[in-house]
Amino acid sequence: MNKKVSANFMVMAVVFTVCLITSNLFASKIISVFGINLPGAVIVFPVSYILNDCIAEVWGFRKARIVIWLAFLMNFMVVLLGQLVVWLPAADFWDGAEHFNYLFTLAPRVAFASLLAFVVGSNVNAWVMSRMKVASEGRRFWLRAVVSSLAGEGADSLIFMPIAFWGTPLAALGTMMLAQVTFKVCYEIIVLPLTSRIVRHVKQVEGVDVFDRNISYNPFKITDI
Repeated sequence: MNKKVSANFMVMAVVFTVCLITSNLFASKIISVFGINLPGAVIVFPVSYILNDCIAEVWGFRKARIVIWLAFLMNFMVVLLGQLVVWLPAADFWDGAEHFNYLFTLAPRVAFASLLAFVVGSNVNAWVMSRMKVASEGRRFWLRAVVSSLAGEGADSLIFMPIAFWGTPLAALGTMMLAQVTFKVCYEIIVLPLTSRIVRHVKQVEGVDVFDRNISYNPFKITDI
């Protein structure tokens, strides 16, 4: 029997995937926010954690898990196709090859760090949100959203930064990690009123509010949806 897929769920899953892919492209530019240097990805990437919170809160950990892996696969595909286009020779008359290659060429170590950090961080975020929801009987969404994002963003930075910036002095590395996590969590807090309204609206429209009791939190059990 075919299961009906929610339009709201599909929209969130697509936007989640787009945020992941674009954040990897935007990361090539370093921006300055109040005098703090950060990769351009910080403008988009926190949105993926907000959407992760929404999906895990409404549809549960199992739905969040499949979206995480789908986003991972789509991003991996973009990376591979990007490398293929970079490898192919450019037309003689086109003078944009250097800029294109700069945008789409990722060092293997950075690509690996980014993909691994995303999978771990996003699963940690969804797991914390799910467990806290059951423990609190669905109360205090604002607290669960902040704590889960802090845990997920922290795990992401702890994995990505040391691998991607191997050889960087520990003091500088620690400062960058703290700045990134702080910025992303503050981002989450600022938009929390909007996030809460979206979650309440979707729950009412969908008539769904999943509590993850007696489920497997194995991140690789993607067939259990």
